[in-house]
Amino acid sequence: MKPFERLGNARTPDGSLLELFRHDGSYLIRANGIELMSQRRHLSEDRLAEVACLGLKDKPGARVLIGGLGLGFTLRAALKELADDAEVVVAEFLAEVIEWNTNPDYGISVETLKDPRVRVVHDDIVNVLRDHAGQFDAIMLDTDNGPDGMIMSENARLYAQRGIATTVAALRPPGIIAYWSVGDDPAFAHALRGSGLLVETLRVRAHDTKGPMHTLYVAKPRPPRRETSTPRAL
Repeated sequence: MKPFERLGNARTPDGSLLELFRHDGSYLIRANGIELMSQRRHLSEDRLAEVACLGLKDKPGARVLIGGLGLGFTLRAALKELADDAEVVVAEFLAEVIEWNTNPDYGISVETLKDPRVRVVHDDIVNVLRDHAGQFDAIMLDTDNGPDGMIMSENARLYAQRGIATTVAALRPPGIIAYWSVGDDPAFAHALRGSGLLVETLRVRAHDTKGPMHTLYVAKPRPPRRETSTPRAL
């Protein structure tokens, strides 16, 4: 059996340990010893971008936001769905994760990040959302394990009611928000609907033919109600 080669590590503010490994030619990230993402299983991350960016290839100057760089799966999938004049802003909280992706010795996302449409921001995704009100046609949030099974406590505010409101405010109407989650979380879906969003829940495999099922929440602001006037009696 081929060994796991530990290449780097990072600590989050709450003390969680992220580690980058190479195994049999592919890369994976573990958080506190639990596999967070792997190059061998990323279908659900690809699908996150596909559903969020649907129809944007024909939209001039489309602008989208990705929360969490990870190993670059969602970013690569989003670029396939967007035109040459689009912009993809990627917010990544950990400098080490950015360094892993840009390290030429690994080749994880080196070429992808050279795409002129890509801009990586080293910041908390919540700060980026607050600073860009009404600016994104799609927002993809693949932060931590999603609202269900969260590993890093600092990400909790993104999935709370106030965090949802901040995310919605960053949309450019009509706009789409797509959340990745390791599992089903009916309470989170209820919170999204309580924030005035139409929500579709999708179940997607981690791999084409095998592996665990992950959950995508695709949310859109409800269209404003049309006021109807009652004809006056003559």
